[in-house]
Amino acid sequence: MMATVKLSFSPAPVHVRTARLVGVAVARRAGVREDLLDEVRLAIGEACTRAVALHRQYGVPDPVYVEMSDSGAYTVRVVDHAPIEASIGLAALPPDELAKESLSEDALTTGVGFALLAGFVEDLQVRPVDEGVGTEVRMVWPVGRA
Repeated sequence: MMATVKLSFSPAPVHVRTARLVGVAVARRAGVREDLLDEVRLAIGEACTRAVALHRQYGVPDPVYVEMSDSGAYTVRVVDHAPIEASIGLAALPPDELAKESLSEDALTTGVGFALLAGFVEDLQVRPVDEGVGTEVRMVWPVGRA
């Protein structure tokens, strides 16, 4: 049976832990291999932390949206509503230029987030949302159903 879990939370760092816990519980139930669950936890935490940081940096009061689905594979979508230029800009800087930048903690979190996510997730997509302003981070892991 396909399950979809939807979660939205105010952009506060305290809620990232809840998203991680729910994400791992849904992954386990979906059949993601036990040895991948740490990666799932870290990736969901990083994607949500990045979204919260962007919302806080740009004063966006809208909730961060997370959707977890096990239709064929375990898919997690994390959606923020920050300006797209903000969410991608720092990721485009070469590492030596990034090191020279005088960045706030939130700006650094959003800029480094993509590199960390790419290390945790083989199937990672980052794209603008279909409608409105924001970015969707989509992560997929295989499930091992018998």
